[in-house]
Amino acid sequence: MTPIWPSVLTSHHLLNSILHILHLFDDRSIRNFLFNCVLVVHYSRYISRKRSIEMASNGNGNASVSAGKGSGASGGRNGLPKIQTQKRQSPNGICRDDTAPTVKAQTIDELHSLQRKKSAPTTPLDGVQGAFANLTEEERHKQQLQSISASLASLTRETGPKLVRGDPARQSETPRVSHAPDHHFAPTFAASDSSLKFTHVLYNLSPAELYEQAIQYEKGSFITSSGALATLSGAKTGRSPKDKRVVRDETTEDELWWGKGSPNIEMDEHTFLVNRERAVDYLNSLDKVFVNDQFLNWDPENRIKVRIVSARAYHSLFMHNMCIRPTPEELENFGTPDFTIYNAGQFPCNRYTHYMTSSTSIDLNLGRREMVILGTQYAGEMKKGLFGVMHYLMPKRQILSLHSGCNMGKNGDVALFFGLSGTGKTTLSTDHNRYLIGDDEHCWSDKGVSNIEGGCYAKCIDLSREKEPDIWNAIKFGTVLENVVFDEHTREVDYLDKSVTENTRAAYPIEYIPNAKIPCVGPHPKNVILLACDAFGVLPPVSKLNLAQTMYHFISGYTALVAGTEEGVKEPRATFSACFGAAFIMLHPTKYAAMLASKMEKHGATGWLVNTGWSGGSYGSGSRMKLAYTRKIIDAIHSGQLLSANYKKTEVFGLEIPTEVDGVPSEILDPVNTWSDKKAYKETLLKLGGLFKNNFEVFVNHKIGKDDKLTEEILGAGPNF
Repeated sequence: MTPIWPSVLTSHHLLNSILHILHLFDDRSIRNFLFNCVLVVHYSRYISRKRSIEMASNGNGNASVSAGKGSGASGGRNGLPKIQTQKRQSPNGICRDDTAPTVKAQTIDELHSLQRKKSAPTTPLDGVQGAFANLTEEERHKQQLQSISASLASLTRETGPKLVRGDPARQSETPRVSHAPDHHFAPTFAASDSSLKFTHVLYNLSPAELYEQAIQYEKGSFITSSGALATLSGAKTGRSPKDKRVVRDETTEDELWWGKGSPNIEMDEHTFLVNRERAVDYLNSLDKVFVNDQFLNWDPENRIKVRIVSARAYHSLFMHNMCIRPTPEELENFGTPDFTIYNAGQFPCNRYTHYMTSSTSIDLNLGRREMVILGTQYAGEMKKGLFGVMHYLMPKRQILSLHSGCNMGKNGDVALFFGLSGTGKTTLSTDHNRYLIGDDEHCWSDKGVSNIEGGCYAKCIDLSREKEPDIWNAIKFGTVLENVVFDEHTREVDYLDKSVTENTRAAYPIEYIPNAKIPCVGPHPKNVILLACDAFGVLPPVSKLNLAQTMYHFISGYTALVAGTEEGVKEPRATFSACFGAAFIMLHPTKYAAMLASKMEKHGATGWLVNTGWSGGSYGSGSRMKLAYTRKIIDAIHSGQLLSANYKKTEVFGLEIPTEVDGVPSEILDPVNTWSDKKAYKETLLKLGGLFKNNFEVFVNHKIGKDDKLTEEILGAGPNF
C-alpha cells in the first residue's frame, strides 16, 4: 500500500472532509472499513492516471482530445468527451506543467526590478565627443555626480556633498560605500553632519517618475481628471519683483540698467554668497534633491546649458516642461552648465542679512552665472529669472532677446507679437492656420528667430474649451496645473474658481500644441505687431508704424487696465512696461530698441500697432473691440493686404490708419467716428498723450544708436500737441 500514499494524499481537502465524516461513527471497525474503501477508490484512480501518462509518453507529448466511444479514453461528465492534458515528466518522475512560462525572479523585489526597464544611457560610445567621450557607463555617472557635487559645493569647504543616484525610498538602489565605491562621488573635507550622509540625486526624471514623487511626498499634489498634475506653490502665488536682487560689481556697474524705472535692485557679492550658502546648506541637508540639466534657445549655435537644483518634484516637472529637453545623446555629453539655479524656496532667507526686506529673496549673480531662490515656491521665478539671464547674455552676441509671441505662415512669413497681460498676445499668436514657434520668449539672430523655451506657461483663469481649445487640450498628463481648484471626488478642475488665486497657470511642453513648429525656429520676421488694450478708447484698431514710431511704442510698452474692484472707481489706468517686459530686461530699454530698429531695417520688417481694447468710448461707456474684427485685422497683416491699403493720419499721435480692411466696418477704423461725444474724445486723447510723454521722460537722455539722429526721430514719433 505504500506506493499509493503520495497520490492519495494529494487531495488534502477531500481527505480532511472524509475523515471528519468517519469520526461521526462510534464503531471503530465501521470507521476502518469505510476508510479502506476510500483508499481502494483513490488507488484505482491513481492506476488509471498512471496508465494515461505511460500511453502519452509513447506519443508526441502534446495535449490531446479524445472524442466519442472507442477512443480508448473514458468519457467526461454528462456524456461529453474528456479533455486530457498531457504533462511532461522530469527525470525524477515528478510531473510539472510547462504550459505557462515562469518569471525569472526568486523574490518579489526581483520581480519589481524586472518591471522597470533600464533606459539610460542609450547612446553608443562611438563618435561621442566632449567631456564624456570614450567613458564607460559607470565613469559617465561618476563624472555627472562630480559635476553636480561641484555645483552644490559650499564656498567654505570648496567641495560638494556625497552624492548617489536614485530615490532614498528604494533602499536596494542605494549603494554602500564598502561595496560599490564607483557608484557615488564622495569628496574629502573636514568632518561635519552633512559630510557623513549621502544626498540622493534624482537626475532628469521623467514626468511619470515626478508624478510619483509629487503625489507620494508633496502635500497638495493630485492627478486631475484630465491627467494633469495639480500642485500648490505655497504662500506665494505670483512673482515677487520687489524681492529680486542683482549683484552689482565692476562689470555690471556699467552694463546693466540701474536707477529710476529699472527692475534691477542691487546687492553686493558678499550678501549673494551668504544667501547662496544658506540655499546650498539647505539642499545638502535633504535626503534627496532633484537635478535638471536642460537647454535654453532652440538655435543650437547659441543655446545655453542650464542646471536646476530643487527640492520639489513640482519644480522639477515645471522646468522639465518649460526648458528645452535634451536627447539622451545630448544629456550624456552635457558637461558643465553655463548657468545654475539653486531653488531652496521652502527655506526663508535671513531678514537680518543686508539688502533683505522680507523672508523672500531671488538673487542673480551674472558673474558667477548663478541664481538663488529663498522664501518662495512659485515656479515662475525660475522661468523669468532665466529669461533675465538671456536678456543679458544674448545681446553680447548681437542677438536680440524679446518678450513676445511668434508664429509663422505656411509660406514662411514670420510675425512677432508684443503685448502685456490682457492684450490678447497668446490668443492672437495661436492661429490654427499658422505654425506656433513660441508664445512668450524669443531670440532674433542673424539667422532668424528661435524660441528660448521648450514649453508654454498659460493663464487658466476662466479657461474654457470654446475660448482656448488648444490650451484646454494641452492640459493632460505631463502638464503642471498651479493653484487650481478641483472637485474632491471627480478631480475636475473649476477654472472659474479663484479661491487660491486668480493667477492660476498651466505649464506644458510646446509639442502639446498641435500646430507647434518643431524645432521652434523660423526665418526673419516680416511683421512686428505691438498689441495694446486701450481702455481709454482713443487708439485706432490698427495703425501702420514707421521705424521711429515702432521704436517709440516698443520702448513705451503701453496698455491700460481697468482700475479693478475698488468701489466707485471707473477710470482706466495706464500701464507702461519698457520693451513690453520691463520686469525682465537687464540693459537699458534703448539698447534693445536700437537692436530691434537695426534688424527691422535690415530685413524689411513692418511695424503695426493693434488696439484690442475699447471702441466708442472709454471703459464704462464704450465696448470692447470684437475679437472677430481683431482677427480679420491680423489676417490682413499676415496676407500683406494692409501694405497696399490707403491710409490717413490721426491727430496727436500721428498714426497712419487704413481706410478699409476686409471684414471690418470702416467706421470703427478711425476712433473719432465711434464717439458720440467728440469733445470728450479730444479730452481723453490729450490725456493719454500726456501720459505717454510723462512716461517717456526717463528715456530722453539716453542715446540710441551710434549718433543722436535716431534718438531725435524716436522722440518726434510720440504724441505731438
